[in-house]
Amino acid sequence: MAGNEKTPPKRKSHGKPPSSARLDRMIAEAVVDAYGESEQMVGFYTMLEDNLVVPFDTEILGVQVTVERIDMTEYEQIVAVCTRGKLRQRVPLLDLPLPDPPPAGAEWIDAYRRWARGK
Repeated sequence: MAGNEKTPPKRKSHGKPPSSARLDRMIAEAVVDAYGESEQMVGFYTMLEDNLVVPFDTEILGVQVTVERIDMTEYEQIVAVCTRGKLRQRVPLLDLPLPDPPPAGAEWIDAYRRWARGK
């Protein structure tokens, strides 16, 4: 495919949150062979890059924005790169409100949030 287009992930989100057991399996998949928090974070970033379909629109503080991509900061924080017109802002993925219905692959955001709360 040309450009930054992605094929849809194998598992599609249907607006229903994944079960705790499913999230735990996803967490295990993301951190397999990862030693330490830094490598685990990279594992989640990779899963998000591979499975979350972007761009998608969401609302932050009452303002419509487009999530163009996911990125990792130099401080190993996973962020959503959000745009509105010419403005661009990085929003921590832990704080990003998701639209209803969520984009395909959003269950990886749920898994990442569950992992981050438990670490």
